[in-house]
Amino acid sequence: MPEIVLMGHAGRIEARYHHSRTSNAPLAMVLHPNPLQGGTMNNRVTVALYNAFVENGFSTIRFNFRGVGKSEGIHDKGEGELNDTATVLDWIQSVNQRERPVWIAGFSFGSLIGMQLLMRRPEIAGFVSVCPPANLYDFSFLAPCPVSGMIINGAEDIICPTENVNKLVDKLNSQKGIKIDYRIIPNCNHSFKNHLDTIKDCVTEYLGAKYIKTAANM
Repeated sequence: MPEIVLMGHAGRIEARYHHSRTSNAPLAMVLHPNPLQGGTMNNRVTVALYNAFVENGFSTIRFNFRGVGKSEGIHDKGEGELNDTATVLDWIQSVNQRERPVWIAGFSFGSLIGMQLLMRRPEIAGFVSVCPPANLYDFSFLAPCPVSGMIINGAEDIICPTENVNKLVDKLNSQKGIKIDYRIIPNCNHSFKNHLDTIKDCVTEYLGAKYIKTAANM
């Protein structure tokens, strides 16, 4: 899991990258929560998502948004962070030359940025969003949502309340051809304390059912 430094619009981007030993492995990007609330690429949920993709054979990257850790620049309320994510996607594709599917995963604010990017980049084949902040941001840009995915939320999350996430899931599931695998984890709040393995298990089960088995037959 070497540290790498990429160049973005605001300067250096600090990242961690795992290159899969599997030939022609799919790619995954993992995005961290809001920097203004202390979010970094070393957030426990972000790392759990990262490890889930690594353990399922993906070439996987996580990184610090601008102004976080060794990444240069200042927080840009989403627009600059979206640019950072597009830059990282360009990089991971450049070091994995053969065309292959890309998955994007994010926690809280990171899930918002990830879902914005999937509207702009048709090569993104699936997503995993943990605690999308549907109470704080307007997700109506997902109209139509281009791909199906997974959404995970804690039943006792008061930062991203399940009530609001339920409404987002219902809207997405009402779209033609879109199916959201929605998991509500009991006795779990926004920190996912004692539930990090549950996140990994959910992601592994979803990938196994929706992607890995299919890819093995290609």
